[in-house]
Amino acid sequence: MPVPAQPIRLYRVALSGHSHRVELFLSLLGLPFERIDIDLAKGESRTPEYLARSPFGQVPAIEDGDVTLADSNAILVYLASRYDEAGTWLPRDPVAAAQVQRWLSVAAGFLAYGPAAARLVTVFGAKLDQDNAKAIAARLYKVLEPHLAGDGFLTGARPTIADVALYTYTAVAPEGGVSLAPYPNIRAWLGRVEALPGFVPIQRTAVAA
Repeated sequence: MPVPAQPIRLYRVALSGHSHRVELFLSLLGLPFERIDIDLAKGESRTPEYLARSPFGQVPAIEDGDVTLADSNAILVYLASRYDEAGTWLPRDPVAAAQVQRWLSVAAGFLAYGPAAARLVTVFGAKLDQDNAKAIAARLYKVLEPHLAGDGFLTGARPTIADVALYTYTAVAPEGGVSLAPYPNIRAWLGRVEALPGFVPIQRTAVAA
């Protein structure tokens, strides 16, 4: 596996699931990286300096040598494409790659507007419709639960960046009032992700269902 000439700089918010999915993948790949915390309350994601690396003010962002990139899913694709020569985290087979992309879209859709949004209300005080977010989460997990029957991952027997993308906001869904008790297959899958070499947990909050 290639190694960056210098540690990758990860601009993150410790409680952000989007930040964690990038931190988790960097750790799973065994890549050297430096965490740089961004204080949203102080407007650090809106400074001219930060907007130069992330024009929409998104956190996380990374700097890898002369490459600067924002958007957590885009960062996962970049890291897998550049550093995973075996192509296990982002398969090169067209069908397998499309299956991974499908779940990345779910992460940017149902996951973001469901469990992630519900957690934004309780953890960050966001002015969102939490009941609607919980309903979206229920729709997502109604599909995900039977899909994860067995002992595999989202797209087969081996983990991919699809699992990384969906892991964090599912693991902390109870912090948004979304219970995982009805979903034994999902909870077992979370355990399989957590058992991967290099796994690092997200910082938890005192909020739970």
